[in-house]
Amino acid sequence: MSNVTQREPPKFPCEIDTELDRISSLPGHVLGQILSLLPIRDAVRTSALKRKWRYKWSQIPHIVFDSQGISISSQDQTTIKNKLVNIIDHILLLHNGPIYKFKLSHCDLLAVSDIDRWILHLSRGSAKEFVLEIWKGQQYKLPSCLFSFKNLVYLELFNCLLKPPLAFKGFRNLKNLDLQHVTLAQEVFEKLISSCAMLERLTLINFDGFTHLNINAPNLQFFDVGGVFDDVSFENTFVLALVSIGLYVNVKNDQNVSYGSSSKLLRFFVNLPHVRRLEIQSYFLKYLAIGKVPSKLPKPCIDLNYLSIRLNFNDYEENSAAFCLLRSCPNLQEIEILARPEEQAVVGPVTDFWDDDHWKCLFGQLRLVKIVGISGIRSELDCIKFLLSNSPVLEKMTIKPVSNEGGWELVKQLLHFRRASIQAEVFHLEL
Repeated sequence: MSNVTQREPPKFPCEIDTELDRISSLPGHVLGQILSLLPIRDAVRTSALKRKWRYKWSQIPHIVFDSQGISISSQDQTTIKNKLVNIIDHILLLHNGPIYKFKLSHCDLLAVSDIDRWILHLSRGSAKEFVLEIWKGQQYKLPSCLFSFKNLVYLELFNCLLKPPLAFKGFRNLKNLDLQHVTLAQEVFEKLISSCAMLERLTLINFDGFTHLNINAPNLQFFDVGGVFDDVSFENTFVLALVSIGLYVNVKNDQNVSYGSSSKLLRFFVNLPHVRRLEIQSYFLKYLAIGKVPSKLPKPCIDLNYLSIRLNFNDYEENSAAFCLLRSCPNLQEIEILARPEEQAVVGPVTDFWDDDHWKCLFGQLRLVKIVGISGIRSELDCIKFLLSNSPVLEKMTIKPVSNEGGWELVKQLLHFRRASIQAEVFHLEL
């Protein structure tokens, strides 16, 4: 009996192709989605796989030109610019099909006039997402044809100058607007926001040309802003749920801010009845403390379950504003307080502020508290004591001081504080 293993009969080429090329039999839209997930360089290279793959990439609906997709090995800026422009021109010329998403975000891209041509080309199609990020050089002035995109749902711009034509009526389908390091006039900003009736998410970071954030957006649900501004107000924002605001300049040093009798805090919340998550960053709490701070808001923020505030514990007005917020949010589940330890000058009588009986409050749903950057001063400890004694279901409080100096003394004081919750754990984190 022979010990030689019997070989299987050889397969015909067509059988091998069938086994090795199963992916080619997938529906066209599935192949398009797969190719869209690849860097544009790799998507184009699939042309070399087989004849039937030669122009598959030219129909992908999502095109992204970034540093990952296009790598140019040169130190000469002119050479980089020319190669980058040629690659983008070549791909757009050969592309055959609708482009629903277009992203241009290459680290070596400057504000070149060629971008005008690409945007004009896209404006004749059905683009729904447009992202343009200029990482080097001066701001890029957007051409008027950008404002003719009729199907735009998502718009993200970085380092751009916006000046829409007078006939611009807004982006009727726009739901997400992200503007960072942009310049536009006050009236242009207000018209842009109010004319996008479907807008749900708005991000504004480091802007110029306007200082009054007048937000009129009936469908807005998410608002994230960080920059230098004089005022912020909301109108028709009754579904706004997630708000993060950072004022990057201390208003006490701003001579243009008027300390009138009206309360900024009351004005801020009047059109935010259903806010669920609120982050008050940088110096915005100082802004909210302008005017007469009430002990409690007329209407409590019953939907607010997360609150993060950056607070100067040495400032009486900021402490007043923080307490007003805490007393007006009965359903808080998580609180984060970030101290600004660099501000040591005491403003107003802060002593015994947190111990006063008229501040008595009960957080019936508060479970998590995080306090960062404290140095162990009296007002900080009183705040911790207040939260511990008024939170019957508290599970965890994390305290991270600004330095390890005096850490053991701080721990000993924390251990003596009364806790309304028998299950509350207090963690002292060292640096």
